[in-house]
Amino acid sequence: MTIYPAIDLKNGRCVRLYQGKSNQETIYFNDPTVPAKEWLRLGATHLHLVDLDGAFSGGSANLDAVKSIVEIGGLKVQLGGGMRNNDAISNALNLGVDRIIVGTSACENPLWVGELIRKFGPDRVVVGIDAKDGLVATKGWVKISETSAVEFAKEIQALGARWIIHTDIATDGAMKGPNLLAQQKIAEAAPLCRIIASGGVSNEQDVSNLRELAITHDNLEGIIIGKALYEKTVCLDRLISSD
Repeated sequence: MTIYPAIDLKNGRCVRLYQGKSNQETIYFNDPTVPAKEWLRLGATHLHLVDLDGAFSGGSANLDAVKSIVEIGGLKVQLGGGMRNNDAISNALNLGVDRIIVGTSACENPLWVGELIRKFGPDRVVVGIDAKDGLVATKGWVKISETSAVEFAKEIQALGARWIIHTDIATDGAMKGPNLLAQQKIAEAAPLCRIIASGGVSNEQDVSNLRELAITHDNLEGIIIGKALYEKTVCLDRLISSD
């Protein structure tokens, strides 16, 4: 499974939020290229970037920071947060981002996902399904919709989506372990999609549990790890070498 170190960007800095709450912020690095270079040194091949300002406001707000990370080289970068229209997506891809992640607008207008896939290709578009109690959350997790995460996964798969990031909000940043059952349900709902699990990884055993799940659900492609890396409760190079 691919390990995706996460860098959450807010006001140009690398931060982490607890369960997506903007008022529960921890600043880890003023310069987000510092952790990016460290993850690369330790063997990372991919990065997961989130523009938190964009997620909350609806517009890309940290593109300078994204550009500086992309320019490091050697890393495939996926970016989410504020990707709610074609211009924002084109701007991100033009910076050299490998994949963009759409969430809020995809939920509000699923047909748009199909349009994006036709325009940019299925390997450049990732649908982010952020769920709380099985329901899709939007607008930086502020709004809980009435849409089932499982049904939404089925719908976007039918529209041509081939990449999904599934985040269980209750576990994100909580350091209490991933919601394995929720990840399993999404993998089963969208067997044609490659699923990247996000939320809750706090130690090496959590990663082992997800890898074990991937044995029977081989479309579970990757794991996003954020706070556990910054709090040093997991060692990235050891996780990568043990894959």
